[in-house]
Amino acid sequence: MTTKLIKSLFITAGLLTLAACSDADRESTPQQQTQTDTGTETEIRVKDLSIPSDRIPKVVESFQVGHEVFVRSLAIDTGSNSLWVGTSTGVLEIDLNTSNPINTFTRADGLANEDVFAIYVDSQGYKWFGTNAGGASRYKDGKWDVYFPMHGLADYWVYSFVEQKNGPLWIGTWAGANSVDLSTMEFKTYLTELINEWVYALDIDSQDRVWFGTEGGISMYDGSSWREWSHKDGLGAANTYENPPSPNTGLGTRSRHDLSVLEQGKQTYNPSYVFSLIVDHRDDSVWAGTWGGGVSHYDGKIWTNYTSADGLAGNIVYSIAQDQGGKLWFGTNNGLSRYDGQSWITYDTNTGLLDNNVYAIAPIASGGLWVGTKNGVSRIGID
Repeated sequence: MTTKLIKSLFITAGLLTLAACSDADRESTPQQQTQTDTGTETEIRVKDLSIPSDRIPKVVESFQVGHEVFVRSLAIDTGSNSLWVGTSTGVLEIDLNTSNPINTFTRADGLANEDVFAIYVDSQGYKWFGTNAGGASRYKDGKWDVYFPMHGLADYWVYSFVEQKNGPLWIGTWAGANSVDLSTMEFKTYLTELINEWVYALDIDSQDRVWFGTEGGISMYDGSSWREWSHKDGLGAANTYENPPSPNTGLGTRSRHDLSVLEQGKQTYNPSYVFSLIVDHRDDSVWAGTWGGGVSHYDGKIWTNYTSADGLAGNIVYSIAQDQGGKLWFGTNNGLSRYDGQSWITYDTNTGLLDNNVYAIAPIASGGLWVGTKNGVSRIGID
């Protein structure tokens, strides 16, 4: 593997410092157990691969954000050509022209809370930040706005954003979803209409329908009516590994939301728990990442499930993205997988990632993508 210079970013007491290190200086992370492992000369795990190894995208650069700091969200602002990085200790803005940090933000600067789970750039150029127990923040041109339930936000726990073609902006929270009129900043809350109140993921299809990934399944709203799906409808693979059920069961009690993936030393299972969701831009089909049930694909009629037995890196799927070429990328608890409809390629700490838990993915318009894990961010591409 060829890796460029790694830039390390550390946040301490709200200050950002920049240091350079080589591959040998990077702290190693033990590889987690995998259930499918086929090697190639690039060391990238593959399954049914039919493309030349020199055309396999590789980890080409990384930067660290601090030991045990989690990168939960990423967003690219094409207007300023910057990468926004949401961590468990604040927000970073990185200049993609120079790879240098531009800003770091914490509560002292106007951010609602330092633990940032979602970032979104809306059509007006505002950057939205969803925080863990701190509400939502909005930023543009040096000015901050903060939104709490007293302003109409459904909850202080905010996990996703998406905007319809002509508005509104949608916000996913742990107590339902908001639609926000960006011209008036009026909030409307949807709760009983959803299959479950804990909303983790949002996306919009070509018909301007809104899709919601929740802790109890998937809901879809077409502007006038609602539909829903759960494991009984085919969402999530069967529990072939006989893993214990997840204590996160969607029963509406906050106390058990520690997001632990283990129970009695084994990976847990809750196939209706949807942590990530996107609409495929090629055909409006839906891809959903579940807790222990792998990735599920809905073609408008049936669900097809993919697990580690098929080539997926791990069966808990935190993030999903689609690149410009239409390939799907899945961030899991055991690495990052790329799927082109036939072949699987998996990346982990052995191939350059800073950690095997992949929480965020941001495709780059010109090719490649940024990947957020514990400890930092990596860029994957062909350089």
